[in-house]
Amino acid sequence: MIEAQNTGNYALVAGGSKGIGFALAEALAKRGYHLILVARNLKDLATAQESLQKRFTVRVEILSYDLSLEKSQHEIASWCTGREFSLKIVCNVAGVGGAKDFLDQPLDQTRYMTALNLGMPVAMTQLLLPLLEKNLPAYILNVASMAAFAPIPVKNLYSATKSGVLFFSLALRQQLRDRRISVSCLAPGPVFTKPEIVEETKKQLGWLGMRMAVPPHRVGEIAIRKLLRGRMLIVPGTLAGMVAAILRILPARWVANIYKKMEAV
Repeated sequence: MIEAQNTGNYALVAGGSKGIGFALAEALAKRGYHLILVARNLKDLATAQESLQKRFTVRVEILSYDLSLEKSQHEIASWCTGREFSLKIVCNVAGVGGAKDFLDQPLDQTRYMTALNLGMPVAMTQLLLPLLEKNLPAYILNVASMAAFAPIPVKNLYSATKSGVLFFSLALRQQLRDRRISVSCLAPGPVFTKPEIVEETKKQLGWLGMRMAVPPHRVGEIAIRKLLRGRMLIVPGTLAGMVAAILRILPARWVANIYKKMEAV
């Protein structure tokens, strides 16, 4: 699979108004894809739309929805289907992290994280598959995290949801291989999209985390380039890739113990 140039086809980015999602949208616009950006904050969406349409010769549609809600997911899919877009790419990016200890987290926040981080990419993939199948070859990018490789005490639900995204993507890739739909999973290390992520990375991972960090625009470019080349697992950055490989080799109980000791330091 090769990179497309000036295709005129559409890509949907769920969570595309800021951060990694916006970086993916930039990389797609650079390659000529028209965009459907979905996020909750309409002001952020409008800012993203204006920026992308000024710099690239593409159309940018924006949809303001809470992606954690089942109703929103169905309405987004119906909107796309009704307009018969030539949808070639779906990027499921939206998610929530947070540094709060799972044991102290209210149940409503626990349910929200599960619905957004794992339920959303599963639902959006299933609902939009019929459109993708009309515009082959097609691509699905699900965004996990390096936390998918590690059971992390305190952030155990976050790592569990991201692990679910990774395993879902791996399995779906095999199911769709013969249908010419390529499934990829982006699992970045630290990406400094807001100041609190910088502070959290310094506190939890120290100098190693700071060295692993990759700027959002680089993450977006690397992810789209490798998505269109059919790569399954995408971990931006050489050091992050090495750490990810080690985490995947070590027994899970060892990794959990390492993170627990790091948290106590």
